[in-house]
Amino acid sequence: MAPTERHSCPRLRSLPAEVRRVGYGSMRLPGPLDGPGTDRERALRVLRRAVELGVNHLDTAAFYFSTTRSANELINTALAPYADDLVIVTKVGPGRDTWGRWQWASPEQVRGQVEENLRQLGRDHLDVVNFRVQGQESTQSLADHFGALAELREAGLVRHLGVSNVRPHHLAEARAIAPVVCVQNLYGTGASAQEQEFVQECGEAGIAYVPFFSISGARREAGAGEPGQAVREIAEAHGATPAQVKLAWTLQQGPHVLAIPGTTDPAHLEENVAAGSLRLSEAELELLGTPAA
Repeated sequence: MAPTERHSCPRLRSLPAEVRRVGYGSMRLPGPLDGPGTDRERALRVLRRAVELGVNHLDTAAFYFSTTRSANELINTALAPYADDLVIVTKVGPGRDTWGRWQWASPEQVRGQVEENLRQLGRDHLDVVNFRVQGQESTQSLADHFGALAELREAGLVRHLGVSNVRPHHLAEARAIAPVVCVQNLYGTGASAQEQEFVQECGEAGIAYVPFFSISGARREAGAGEPGQAVREIAEAHGATPAQVKLAWTLQQGPHVLAIPGTTDPAHLEENVAAGSLRLSEAELELLGTPAA
């Protein structure tokens, strides 16, 4: 397959780069919290190889760490000084203390989370910061937290803002406070009609939609599991892997849809990037559950 295509996201044009639609998610990079951590040199090689393959969109967070590894520190070590066209997207809201216990930031603590990402990444500003909502179905206002991020944007510590794990009413509330460049939600084959409609609404508004767990879906960290018959048959027809088919389906839901698959395996990384050039037919898209946008 040819290298992943380069597309400019509608609301990310003011960044110093056109964002390629297949990015890299760093959540798995450090390894599990209670484990020994991934092989450090292998993790660094994966990051450098991603950039060599044309990836210029990295997703990370300060709370992506294990006993001995931190995703942000690995990114800093592997890629600093950063290329001008590299866009690093992080998120705030949730956090973990040094014992790994989850906690949620108050509006007053958001600045500290932003500064933590700045220190770990070795940067004086963050390209994009997503505020992650604690519960997708929550009706609680995000105004105070997002307002705190908007102030940091005005101060120059953050260039662009996004939201994560949200519903349309969260997005509307955030957009009333400051411009929103992206939405990051759980999404992939088998997505609900409600989420599919939200994807299209983001496209109409010129907002990038960035799925997480687009390969594993509802199984999340448990992995993709056994692919269904339709996925297997389409993969065989294209000489592709089931994961590539799922990524291709995701990308064909609209030109504003990106992908941030994560892996610690260099071979899987190359397969993920190559999925950017896989084109499914309308019949295949429908077979997987949803016609292309």
